[in-house]
Amino acid sequence: MKKWYRSRVDQKLGGVVGGLSKYFEVDPNILRLFTLLLCFVTGIVPVVITYFIAWAIVPLEPVDEPQAAEKL
Repeated sequence: MKKWYRSRVDQKLGGVVGGLSKYFEVDPNILRLFTLLLCFVTGIVPVVITYFIAWAIVPLEPVDEPQAAEKL
């Protein structure tokens, strides 16, 4: 079963979008642009609150995964 983790390697702020891109297997820049677009469409506050809630709830990627261990 796939699990969603915050990325240790591909992060700009908290690794939430980097983790989502790994989970859905898409380019993280596309998701970052989509998040930015969502900010402007819905207003900045709902997206920022959702991002910080995800940052607090979603666990950080374990170090024992090969990709994360290489970059640390």
